[in-house]
This record gives sequence, structure tokens and C-alpha cells, in this order.
Amino acid sequence: MQFEEKKNVELRDKRVVVTGGAGFIGSHLVDRLLAADNEVVVIDDFSVGKQANLAHHRTNDRLSVERADTRDLEAMIRLTKGAEVVFHLACSCLRTSINDPVTSHEVNATGSLNMCQASLENGVQRFIYTSTGEVYGNAVYLPLDEDHPFRPTQVYGASKAAGELYCLAYWHCYGLPTVTLRFFNVYGPRACCEGARAEVIPKFILRTMAGLPPVIFGTGEQSRSFIWIEDLIRGILMAAESDNLVGDCVQLGGPEEVSITDLCQMILEKLERTDLQPIHLGEDRPGDVGRSQANIDKARHVLGFSPRVHVDTGLDKYIAWLREQNVDLDEWVEQDRVRNWAVTDTNGDGYSDPTPYSHATGS
Repeated sequence: MQFEEKKNVELRDKRVVVTGGAGFIGSHLVDRLLAADNEVVVIDDFSVGKQANLAHHRTNDRLSVERADTRDLEAMIRLTKGAEVVFHLACSCLRTSINDPVTSHEVNATGSLNMCQASLENGVQRFIYTSTGEVYGNAVYLPLDEDHPFRPTQVYGASKAAGELYCLAYWHCYGLPTVTLRFFNVYGPRACCEGARAEVIPKFILRTMAGLPPVIFGTGEQSRSFIWIEDLIRGILMAAESDNLVGDCVQLGGPEEVSITDLCQMILEKLERTDLQPIHLGEDRPGDVGRSQANIDKARHVLGFSPRVHVDTGLDKYIAWLREQNVDLDEWVEQDRVRNWAVTDTNGDGYSDPTPYSHATGS
């Protein structure tokens, strides 16, 4: 199918597909889409996503949840039939890619190609692809803007970059109206906090709440651009509705550069546990990037988007939410281990043996 022109999209009363819709970011997006009276189809294989993230919509007949894998092209064509807008969030995460690069490629690259093809065959009005600041790798300059060269340091970043290029090709060759979004470090309620996929903010907070010192890989001078989940979702929706971004990309992140050491100190102070001095393992994680800071000028100029929640406020909000969850801290500590995205695998699970620190940090 050849598209002849861009179509204005208002995300209300539409049939919308969200891949990865049971995940952290996807479930928040589903919340907003349903609130705007859209009919939403979630596609998720539940390798990472959780039914609990969508449980509050259980009685909403405008939501349907399909257990399926984006690597299955026939299933994707069937499940996107009738869709007007597709948000493609499903992916294999950075940590998984270190020890299983083939799966990372298949899910992130081939899965994205399949979603482009399925959307094309079904005449989707807008295809939104979610990428990552990891496509840039180690920064040539800061802050990072959309023109920074791709220099990925792991297969995750490379496979997400491949998905971006497929979107660009489908726009230029077939006219599929694609929009690419590059996310930086997202945090907030429902963020993954267990196992190898756990993120740095929940791990620092839960470790501290359990009375144990946070653990930092490397020097702690690594920096990130953290963005509160509600800010991110607002940016996603603004970008999805913008004709000016069809065939283009924009990045969404916090404008502040925050080092891992400073982040750790902020959390210790907020939890009144400055007596817990962080443990520095000194060892860099495989494929880890150094400094990262998002230039969001394009989002400001094209969309009028700026984050509203500063990381200091966001941490307060997230800590309050975590406390409401009544997390079993003993159980959480028991499942946690030092996982330096290990290149050694002694247990057959893709990760190194436990160490006395029983903790890892990531971003």
C-alpha cells in the first residue's frame, strides 16, 4: 500500500495498538489512551510485561490484551488490522543484549521490521517507533541532539538504530507515516525493580530502604538524563499527533545531566540514610556509556514540550509511591544479586555468580 499524504491524527476515539503495552512505559501510555476514549489493543508476550500493570482496566471493554510476539509477522498483521495508530514499544532490553545479542536483534530489529510491514499492509495512519539514546553510544559532544552520529556500544543500541532506519525506509519508500522517539532514562511507578532488568533508581531506593548501601559500578561519574514517566507519556502523545514529525525523530529526556554518584547521594539524603556509604565496585559494566545528556530543543520548538517534573521532585514522588506498595524488602534483597551485565556465565542464566554485595546498579 502506498500512502500519498500525511494525515492529521488526533488521539481520541481511535483504534490504537500498543506493543509492549503491559510494560512500565506501555501501561502508562495505555492509561492515557483509554482516558481519551480510544479503543486499545495491547500486544505483549509477557516476558517482561505484567498483567498487574493493566489490572485496573480489567472491566474496561475498550481494552483488549493479546499475548503475542512481534517476531511473528502473520500475527502482527492480524492484530493490527483496523488499527489507525500503532505505538511500537516492545523490545529486548539493554541488559539482555549483553549475553543474548541474537535475541536482541530478532526482537528489536526484526520485530520492528515486522511492525512496519504489518502497519503498511493495514493502512495505519501513524506508526510511532520508540528508540533510545543508546543509539548514540559514547558522546562525541554534549548535550546529545538528534544529529549526533550513531555509535552504539552494545547490540541493544545497534538493534534499536536498525529499527529507526527501517522506519525511515518505510516512510521514504512506501509513505508509511512514521514518527521516531528517542527516550532517555525513564523512571516512576511500575518501573522494573527486580532481576536483571531492574533500573538504577528503584535499585538504589530499595537497597537503601532495606538498610543496605547502594552499589555503584565504575567511578560513578557516569551521567544520565532522567525523565519522569508522566512527562514522557505527555511527550509521546504530543509527538504522535504532530504532522511536523512524520518521517522524522525527536528525543525525550530530562535536560539535566545527573551523575550516578549525585543521584545516589540525593536518594540517601531523601531516605535519611547518609550513614550508608555507597560501595564502588570499580568495574565498568560491558557496553556501558559514560556521560549522557539530552538536548531537547527540538521537542521544545516543534512540540512545545518541556518536562514539568525535576528529578528532585520526581524522586520524592517515586519514593512515596514505592512506600505505598509495601514491598517485602527481605524478599527483594534475596532475589537481587550483583549482575555486571556479566560476560561470564557460571549458572547458565546469563549472569555471574552472586557476590557478598548482592546488588547491581544500572541505567
